[in-house]
Amino acid sequence: MEDNNTSSSAGGAPIKHEDPSVTLTIRLIMQGKEVGSIIGKKGEIVNRFREESGAKINISDGSCPERIVTVSGTTSAIFSAFTLITKKFEEWCSQFNDVGKVGKTQIPIRLIVPASQCGSLIGKSGSKIKEIRQTTGCSIQVASEMLPNSTERAVTLSGSAEQITQCIYQICLVMLESPPRGATIPYRPKPQVTGPVILANGQAFTIQGNYAVPTQELSCRVSRELLLSGICWVLLRRRGE
Repeated sequence: MEDNNTSSSAGGAPIKHEDPSVTLTIRLIMQGKEVGSIIGKKGEIVNRFREESGAKINISDGSCPERIVTVSGTTSAIFSAFTLITKKFEEWCSQFNDVGKVGKTQIPIRLIVPASQCGSLIGKSGSKIKEIRQTTGCSIQVASEMLPNSTERAVTLSGSAEQITQCIYQICLVMLESPPRGATIPYRPKPQVTGPVILANGQAFTIQGNYAVPTQELSCRVSRELLLSGICWVLLRRRGE
């Protein structure tokens, strides 16, 4: 007899007793060229993924080498979204395979998980993470250190698109059972800055040729070390004049 409280998401993963009012947010890090594969021309691919999965999919702006992809929704919506995302990313990665290579393309995915939930993901003596590896066939590694200026860690997955999607589903279940404890400081990639930095009237500028160009969002997020290096550069230049 079929359980009326059990449904199936895209790909066949069972979603038991899913409450539509309960939503999750999964974040991942992608490089600029990688994220282009799931955005598409004028956003046509990511818009289709939003419509087909029912999940909210947001991608951070392009001022940083690293882009944050945020997927929010019910467990089934997230599963559907990642089924589409990983399949498209797998297609993009396959172009870099060696000619004649046999087997499915192994793709890397870097999730961002609050450090307070990583213990539950690993389990006692590594029991939970071992179970997820065996169940999904996906490689999963939890970073020992937090991401810069945050209370989150990178969780790196490697496998076929299907293996990674199944692994993310299992991670969703763990996150539902063990919500984050305390406040979470989210990881925010730093904008790419080339050349010296100077400050004027609270605004940060980079020197490009003969011009000082305002940096996007850097004024609020630039590190202390970068500020000091920019100030030192200005002082040294003044001494040389």
